[in-house]
Amino acid sequence: MAHIRERSLTHPVPELRGHGLLLRPWDAGSDAEVAEWLRGVSDPGFQQWNTPLNPVTDLAGARGSLRARAENAANGLSASFRVTDASSGRTLGHIGVNEIDRTFRVARVGYWTLPEARGRRVATRALVLAAHWALTGLGLHRLELGHALGHDASCHIAEQCGFRAEGTLRGAMFEAGRLDAFRDVHLHGRLATDPAVDLK
Repeated sequence: MAHIRERSLTHPVPELRGHGLLLRPWDAGSDAEVAEWLRGVSDPGFQQWNTPLNPVTDLAGARGSLRARAENAANGLSASFRVTDASSGRTLGHIGVNEIDRTFRVARVGYWTLPEARGRRVATRALVLAAHWALTGLGLHRLELGHALGHDASCHIAEQCGFRAEGTLRGAMFEAGRLDAFRDVHLHGRLATDPAVDLK
């Protein structure tokens, strides 16, 4: 499975390695990583299925977004991983373990990939790594994954990674590019007690 190595005793987010990937925290101080983050959240494929409350439209906003994520990680509220190719170090996408609730031992996961990384099972491989860490390293009991109804690729990824379809949440997500209209969400869940996932 994954080899997990803590960056340091004071850093809450580890590096996760496995399935040809290296997941590591984003660095808000890196101009290259800030630019990759901006490219990812500006991509039409991302914007079709996600409507951030605070849209990121320039490098300054991207850097601020990554700094906020680092602060949330330091406070134990979330963990944001830059998904990279383990050999080349090239950025492939992002995966986050968000809204961590240590009382109920639950969190929500979300991910995106850059256009050139799609069709290579990057999100699937990253989700297996991040979910395994969250359910073992963090000791969570439940992970939730929600995607807009109609996002068949995300639905397939969730099912491949052992996130069972649990139902439809009515009007639980903003419509693309709007904060005044809602769309339905397909909810998936994975428990720590569910069978292990074997990627073939």
